[in-house]
Amino acid sequence: MDESGGAEADRLSRVRVLVIGSGGREHALCRSLAADPQVTEVHCAPGNAGIAQVATLHRVTSTDPAAVAALAVELEADLVVVGPEAPLVAGVADAVRRAGVPCFGPSAQAARLEGSKAFAKDVMAAAGVPTARSRTCATPEEAAAALDEFGAPYVVKDDGLAAGKGVVVTGDRDEALRHAAACDRVVIEEFLDGPEVSLFALCDGTTAVPLQPAQDHKRAYDGDEGPNTGGMGAYTPLPWAPEGLTEQVMSETVFPTVTELARRGTPYTGVLYVGLALTSKGPKVIEFNARFGDPETQVVLDRLATPLAGLLLACATGTLDAFGPISYRGGAAVTVVVAAENYPADPVKGDVIEGLSDEVEGAYVLHAGTASDGDRVVSSGGRVLSVVGTGPDVAAARAAAYELTGRIRLRGSHHRTDIAAQAL
Repeated sequence: MDESGGAEADRLSRVRVLVIGSGGREHALCRSLAADPQVTEVHCAPGNAGIAQVATLHRVTSTDPAAVAALAVELEADLVVVGPEAPLVAGVADAVRRAGVPCFGPSAQAARLEGSKAFAKDVMAAAGVPTARSRTCATPEEAAAALDEFGAPYVVKDDGLAAGKGVVVTGDRDEALRHAAACDRVVIEEFLDGPEVSLFALCDGTTAVPLQPAQDHKRAYDGDEGPNTGGMGAYTPLPWAPEGLTEQVMSETVFPTVTELARRGTPYTGVLYVGLALTSKGPKVIEFNARFGDPETQVVLDRLATPLAGLLLACATGTLDAFGPISYRGGAAVTVVVAAENYPADPVKGDVIEGLSDEVEGAYVLHAGTASDGDRVVSSGGRVLSVVGTGPDVAAARAAAYELTGRIRLRGSHHRTDIAAQAL
């Protein structure tokens, strides 16, 4: 090996990583990075009570680009991973790159794929990506006309960020109009039939590789009832998924989108989350997100065997095409979200969480909305915990997840009891 190759290998064997965020997705990222033999230190800002067990926490506002960049420089980070959408849209990744630190996460301009539903639709139209027909509406009159054009079920999406709760799908026209009126601008589109699938594609600005598909459960209650949430549970793999699905989505959606953004001078570096409906006419895009989906990340990373740091660093440094094939552990993973009382409307916070030290073989807990209160762990958000179960198949993974979920005690909390049930 020549000297340059030796230096590169030495650098990759000593990776110091800073993760930005404080949810279940970030706990999953920190947990995977801490288990990576290349990683010497994992830091997280601001983190939560569970992340503190695997990473050093820093009190930095995640949406403050200058503060995050300064922390990355102070820590001499080799890689910054930006978890949530709000910091990306705020330009945190841009600031980190300007400071000379490799960053996994799209620029503010590229993150508009999630920050603006209208922008995402424009990119998809230019790239020829299969998606629902839509109208962007800024007035009640425009919204009413679009609802009448597409008919029920009505799909109304807040154009901006809404923490996963900006979409209303309803058969009630008045409810659809009320949601439109509550938003500055909305995208109204035709309803896409068929099961939903989430696919993550890791991108380095010019190329991309897929991760294993997963399925989220968005509605708050069993049987897909109740309001939309940020996600109440997920599982992978999908034994019912059509053969060749991943290859088709990469060909028809991911590669054209990455190419179109590069053509516009806004290369996409990070994870492109593709939310799909498997319609009778093939897979169509419901939405793009500019970050790892939560709670799908919890199960996808659990099954990923390829060390995470090198993979994300290859994306951040534009060398993904030289990275080897991605591998997975066999079996399945299921995660069940434990949500606070009154989530998603106005979740109750500050309640003590008990049972976190209980153990179930093949299951573990990831923290999302938690905080430390002395020696106690209390709830601090709507989705409080993700309980991950693993096993040789979906049934075994599901059983482990629910056994451990049943041992957790949080006053007023709720969770769905049918996560992954249809896969069986």
